[in-house]
Amino acid sequence: MNNTEILDWADLALETPVLNTSPLPDYDYDRLDYGMTIGIERTPGGRIWACWVGGGDNDKGFFVLSTSDDEGLSWSKPRLVIDPHRPEHPHARRTLVGNLWTDPSGKLWLFFDQAMTYFEGRAGLWVTTCENPDAENPSWSTPRRIWDGCALNKPIIRSNGEWLLISSVWDRDRNQPPFKESFPELDAVRMANLLVSTDQGATWARRGGVQYEQPAFDESHLIERRDGSLWITTRTNQGLYESVSTDGGVTWAPPTPSPIAHISSRHHLRRLASGRLLLVKHGLRIDEAPAGRSHLTAFLSEDDGRTWQGGLLLDERATISYPDGFQSPDGTLFISYDYNRDSHGEILLARFTEEDVLAGKLVNPTSRLQVLISRPLGIKNKN
Repeated sequence: MNNTEILDWADLALETPVLNTSPLPDYDYDRLDYGMTIGIERTPGGRIWACWVGGGDNDKGFFVLSTSDDEGLSWSKPRLVIDPHRPEHPHARRTLVGNLWTDPSGKLWLFFDQAMTYFEGRAGLWVTTCENPDAENPSWSTPRRIWDGCALNKPIIRSNGEWLLISSVWDRDRNQPPFKESFPELDAVRMANLLVSTDQGATWARRGGVQYEQPAFDESHLIERRDGSLWITTRTNQGLYESVSTDGGVTWAPPTPSPIAHISSRHHLRRLASGRLLLVKHGLRIDEAPAGRSHLTAFLSEDDGRTWQGGLLLDERATISYPDGFQSPDGTLFISYDYNRDSHGEILLARFTEEDVLAGKLVNPTSRLQVLISRPLGIKNKN
């Protein structure tokens, strides 16, 4: 095996992904045996789209999407699948990281990555968009690759109109054979990179990035504070770290430990219509975190994350993780997360309000916790 052959195999990740808009029966729930949540989003007509990983958190991973037309109470069977595996390939090609986002025009965006093996040193951030996400038969654009790396969390729109998205290129120590030495030319951008679009997502360009000493995956959230500065919070092997940029993301302060105590797992941070920030993390207090992935709790901040109020426990069980969410036009908050990915594989939904968070309990009659989005029935056959 020579280096040319290895790079040719790596370039299979550059092939345009195929969108399977008729995934049944091959990807029905009785064929699925794993569940790791990616994200959730609402469309202008009120439809909710949920996305999760089937196959495994490894080189078997692929994307599954379903919808709800009744505020998340019931869900369709899988409606869209992105599964890049091909039996003729010399190595597995997987899709594992991404997010869902509705832009101001009402277009639904699905960001996703594609890589050989678990990681071949480069990966790639792709996007497909849907102009009619509320239709009986939604149509999706041909995927296009916008950069290297991957992006787990949603973009934000800065006050000057720029669209900002964090795409991370993982460290080369995660490269899998035979790609252990591949793509050293990307070493300078193995970090949380800020991608910027000034044309509503038609093109994206890197502006700067934040390098962490012990990064963990690609789980960075970005907030524009009221003073115009950018605040990034990122999962590391030592909990959450944070950094601030005062020049639009060109340069960043050296990252430091966040006062938000957290385990090495995904958190959710988002600006709400009220101006408050919503934080969903593991732990009943801001300054404490459980030993494992349990006690998923929502908090609110009035002062751009300097102090936090409330504390609504969404799910106290062990092996819950990876919150993502959105706010509907009536102010309701929706958070998806997963439970026991291998043995249960459930994707779940919490629906609540800011008043619930401040009260520390459900006070709104329409709020609901632990609503089932999906359960892979193939788990019983696997076990």
